Amino acid sequence: MLVKKINQKLILNEIVANSPISRAKISETTGLNKSTVSSQVNALLEKNLIFEIGQGQSSGGRKPVMLVFNKNAGYSIGIDIGVDFINCILTDLKGTIVFEDNQKLENQSSEEIKEVLLLKIKNLIAQMPDSPYGLTGIGVCVPGLVNTDQKIIFTPNLDWNYDLDLKAVIEQEFKVPVFIENEANAGANGEKEFGAAKNYENLVYVSVQTGIGVGIIINNDLYRGVKGYAGEMGHLTIDLNGLKCSCGNRGCWELYASERALFKSLPKNHQEMLSHQDIIHLANQNNPEILMALQNFGYYLGIGLTSILNTFNPQAVIIRNHIVESLPMVLNSIKNSVASRTYQQLENNYQLLTSTLGKNAPALGASSIAIGKFLESFTA
Repeated sequence: MLVKKINQKLILNEIVANSPISRAKISETTGLNKSTVSSQVNALLEKNLIFEIGQGQSSGGRKPVMLVFNKNAGYSIGIDIGVDFINCILTDLKGTIVFEDNQKLENQSSEEIKEVLLLKIKNLIAQMPDSPYGLTGIGVCVPGLVNTDQKIIFTPNLDWNYDLDLKAVIEQEFKVPVFIENEANAGANGEKEFGAAKNYENLVYVSVQTGIGVGIIINNDLYRGVKGYAGEMGHLTIDLNGLKCSCGNRGCWELYASERALFKSLPKNHQEMLSHQDIIHLANQNNPEILMALQNFGYYLGIGLTSILNTFNPQAVIIRNHIVESLPMVLNSIKNSVASRTYQQLENNYQLLTSTLGKNAPALGASSIAIGKFLESFTA
């Protein structure tokens, strides 16, 4: 029975990754004999996880019947709870966004967020097409520490009640599996599954928002650490006698290189009135004050990234920040800052990239965690 489950998982993964694909090709790529492939394919067909389509090209003999993953067999929800926003998406089982709903948050208390969250989930479910399995799971990510029991235990920039078991509340309300994850971990997972990191086995994802979060993927697996707290590098010390941080430390990286730090560094007449788009517009107009602030933003981001590169030696670093994604000059500033601090061999052996999924990276990553657990349930 165990061998059958292992084989079925292998075959399902092959079809998900490479469909349309023939039985013969699955046998060739997995090394399983044709009778094993045939019996496991039949089991997956019965479960509505795959279906057959028209015939493919023949290399001699009968044309093969092609198999396709049924991405509409069910749906998943991914939710990103930010410091001042909530971003919710409904996806099919391949991560294609079917419907999205986002909103600014005025009140940052956990009780208010919980009420908004439950309402948004109900709204997404109402938009869900009919399918054999319906809603398969919900992934939720937050900007803070999430332990291995999926409990939120610290959110430095949110007014959170740590006695609130968000996972249990949502599962009780909607009767589906729920997975709680750190926002940067979810973003790293999203970029790995669907975005800029698809072709990298070892990467670091850096989310630069109100604070700074880091998601680490080593040998294709998300690295969470012993208790689930790995990646809190926004609290890396870059100034021994620096500003006091909400985490209890001094001189944390995010106090100098986060969006909050960028906005605080602007001239006083700009701090209250400027949005992200205003900054991008003024930078494109060569406003000298804005350009100087952005140059420093990139400089301080580069200081922290240098430590990340020296620690993990990744193939790629992916930065998720709307301003960095929109202004190549900031990315150049980051690169120059890193280059002035690292040895040449390291500098030439990694890619510094911006997110291709943008604001949806964490929500997509959270959704993909739920999808992965759903598919594993058939072969566990």
